Amino acid sequence: MTRRTDWADDDVRSTVPEGRGSGGGGAYDDMAYGEAGEDVEAGSGAADGPRRGGRKRGGAGPRGRRRRSGFGDQPGAAQDDGPPDSSRAERGAPSGDPAERARNICLRLLTGTPRTRKQLADALRKREIPDDVADEVLTRFEEVGLINDSAFADAWVESRHHGRGLARRALARELRTKGVDSTVIDEAVGQLDSEREEETARELVARKLRSTRGLERDKRLRRLAGMLARKGYPEGMALRVVRQALEEEGEDTEDLGFGE
Repeated sequence: MTRRTDWADDDVRSTVPEGRGSGGGGAYDDMAYGEAGEDVEAGSGAADGPRRGGRKRGGAGPRGRRRRSGFGDQPGAAQDDGPPDSSRAERGAPSGDPAERARNICLRLLTGTPRTRKQLADALRKREIPDDVADEVLTRFEEVGLINDSAFADAWVESRHHGRGLARRALARELRTKGVDSTVIDEAVGQLDSEREEETARELVARKLRSTRGLERDKRLRRLAGMLARKGYPEGMALRVVRQALEEEGEDTEDLGFGE
C-alpha cells in the first residue's frame, strides 16, 4: 500500500527560510560561499566555492571574525551521522510517523545548504527511513521546488570554477559524487567553453608563477602543469599555457618536446 504524505505546497515551503533550498535561481542568491584555497585535489568536494558578500564582525577568533560556511561545506555533517532522533526537529516529530520524520530531516538539511536528491536520500537511509517513504517525500520536495538538481549543478559549476578554478572534467567528477544525473551534469558543465577554461588556466598559472622562480625550468613546468592537472585541465592545454608563461619570463622552451 502506498503511503501518502498529505501536506500542502505552502506548508512545505513555509518551513524553509526564504532563499534556502535547492530549487530555483533564488535559492543561491544569499548563500555564503567559502574562500578559495591552493592546489586542493580536484573532485575531493572538500574545498569551498567563492565567497559572496563580506565577512561579519564579531564572533569567534582573535580578530572577531566568524567564518561562514560555503558552497560545498557541510555544517550539519556531524549531526547527519548521528542517531535518528539527534535533531530537535526530529525529536518534536511523532515517532510513529516515518514520513513526518523524513520531512523534518530534509527540511533541516536544506536549511543549512542546498542538497541533491541523492544526498538527502542517503541521509534518510542512514536514519532508517523506509525507501518507499523516502522516495515519496523526496518526490514531493522536488514538485514544490525544494530539491532541484539542475539548479544545484548550475550553481556548483559557477561557484567552483570562479572560486577554485576547476575545469569541466573536475567539476563533472564532483557532481557525479553527489549523485547528479549525467545529462544534468553535461548541461551544467556546458556553461564553460574551452576559451573560458584556458583563460582561467592562465590566471591560475600567473598567480602561481612567482612562487616557482629560482627553480629549474623543468621543475617549474612540472609543478605548474601538475597544479592545472589536479584542477581538471587537459594535459595539452596545461602544457601549452605553462610553456607560454615561462617564455614570457625569458625561459627557453624550444627543447620541451611539445608544440603550440
